Amino acid sequence: MSARAIPEADLPSERSPVTPFEMPLAITEADIDELGHVNNVVYLAWVQQVAIAHWNFLTTAAQRERVVWVALRHEIDYLAEAVPGDRLLARTWTGVARGLRYPRHTEIIRIDGSKVLARAVTAWCPRDPASARPTRLPPDMAGWFGKPDVAA
Repeated sequence: MSARAIPEADLPSERSPVTPFEMPLAITEADIDELGHVNNVVYLAWVQQVAIAHWNFLTTAAQRERVVWVALRHEIDYLAEAVPGDRLLARTWTGVARGLRYPRHTEIIRIDGSKVLARAVTAWCPRDPASARPTRLPPDMAGWFGKPDVAA
């Protein structure tokens, strides 16, 4: 395993169990810090927003009632800055789960020139919304994270 604490932290999007999901991002005035570029915490918010959007895309309302997610760890590599006027895109994909740790990968990309500005990987844990305890994903969702579509 790499030095990173999240399994398969470097999984390329083409090896994801599901097709990567993309979402345009808009830079607002509030996103800009005193250095004139998008503040680092905004990237983290975008990582969460695209994860939620992808989950909502993959699932039905009934499935979302059975599972909620909590982040266990975020790792972000900032590669270049985003500035007002940049056209951005967030791309996310799932990794292969180990136990109750479900990695999700994200890239923040400047559309003009296709430059990757940041790469992130988050370890998520599924929880039962009624008990708030960690839970295994139901079989109809497990395949999205490289787990067999059979009851565990």
